[in-house]
Order: sequence, then structure tokens, then C-alpha cells
Amino acid sequence: MICALGSAVCFGLASVLQAVAARSTAPGTGSGVDPALLLRAVRQWRYVAGLALDGLGFLLQVVALRSLPIYTVGAALAASLAVTAVAAARLLRVRLSGAEWGAVGVVCAGLAMLGLASGEEGDKGGSTGLRFVMLGIALAVLLLGAVAGRLPDRARAVALGLGAGCGFGVVEVTVRLIDDVSPGALVANPAAYALLLGGGAAFLLLTSALQRGSVTAATAGMVIGETIGPALVGVVWLGDRTRDGFGWLAILGFAVAVTGALALARFGEAPEPAPTTP
Repeated sequence: MICALGSAVCFGLASVLQAVAARSTAPGTGSGVDPALLLRAVRQWRYVAGLALDGLGFLLQVVALRSLPIYTVGAALAASLAVTAVAAARLLRVRLSGAEWGAVGVVCAGLAMLGLASGEEGDKGGSTGLRFVMLGIALAVLLLGAVAGRLPDRARAVALGLGAGCGFGVVEVTVRLIDDVSPGALVANPAAYALLLGGGAAFLLLTSALQRGSVTAATAGMVIGETIGPALVGVVWLGDRTRDGFGWLAILGFAVAVTGALALARFGEAPEPAPTTP
């Protein structure tokens, strides 16, 4: 659980840095996903620092997924929005309302319940069919990004966010589907390609969402995409379970943590600090 929370801290801080960088990057000519946006964003030190934190967060996420159920890790990652909110309040001097501080507390309470109820990770390795399904979902995320520019503004933001969340969800699941990391095994494992495509597509869609449209709507879609689907896959196909007699607490903790994260969705976009009077 410590690794899952450490991953959430890394991703939460990275979101603040990347959102500031994405918003200050010159937009492209289209309204959908702009592949060149990443190339423009990486010229800024804030975005590069955010990527470094993302890398560390991913390593901690992998360790957590090797010992905890996917539903616990997914809820912890959604809780990174609470970290983003607190970081924005401290670093960018953004004022949080009483309700938003309450939402931070709700997220913490939900994670505490999950920590008490979570059992060990499932012992099922996942079928070959599930590996190909994950690859198909990763390709679908790329397709979703390609057509997002044709949607109205709010629908586009939700589509980009949901697609990014599904991409991150593919990463969560495929980490559990890769047991042998030798070069030969990785080349033959569809889950390895799904991990790369899903993660890359998620970053591209999220960066575009941070720059265009309603980031609040995009972040809410991302939280839903990266928590609910992967949690169901973990329980149904990978054997994730709770401690005996604590299933109700796990469900309640998951719902509470995700609800609190959704209440903080506006912090997927790092707000600009309030202007100061000379």
C-alpha cells in the first residue's frame, strides 16, 4: 500500500507540472489530439520534470500491482487528484473551499477502508484471450483519440479523458499479465504491446485534454476509465479478492475514494495562481 500511495503522490505532483506546461504550450491547428503537442511540451522543464515523476510513479505502481489487487491500486491512483489539489494549494496558492478539503478527507477515508479490506493480489495469470483483448482496447484508445476532434467541445473533453483513463487502465491490467520479462517472452506476449500502446496513447490524450476543452470533464472521465474497468477485470478474470468478511468494506472504500476524486476533478487542470496587485 505504501508503494501505491507513493505512486499517487508522484502522479499528483506530475499533474501540476504537466498541466502548467501544457497550458503554456502553443496549440496546434486542430481541435482533437495533436501528436506534435508532446514534442512541443517536452521543451519545457516542468513537463520533463513531470515525466520523471511519472516514471518513478510507474515503477512504484508496478511494485504495488505485484502485491495488491487492481481495485486498490486503481483507487489509490485516482486519489492522486487529492495530491494535485493539495499541491496546487501549496505551490500555486490556489484556495481550496471547505467542500474541497472535505473531498480530500473523503479520499483518504476511502483509501483507509480499502487498506483494511484488501487481500492479496489474485493468483490467476490471465488467459491469452485477455491479453489480446487488452491489445484491442489499446488500439481502440488510439482510434478514439483520432476521432475526438470531430466531437463538440464538452463531449471531446470527456472522450479524451475517458480514453486516457482506459489507456492507463490497460497499463494496470497488463502489468499483471506480464510474468516473464525476458526479451523472447516479451516479443511473444500481446500484453507487452498493449502496455506500450495503452500507456503512450493515454499520455497523448491526457496532454491534449490538459490543453483543450473542459479539463474538469476530461479528468472525471479519466478517473472513471482507470478505476472501474480494471477493477472488474481484476476481480472477474485475475482472481482479486478481499479479506474474508470484508468485501462490503472494500466496495464502500472504493466507491468513497473514487467519489472523492471525482469531486476534485477540476484539479486535473492546475489552476493559475491568482494575480497579485502591485
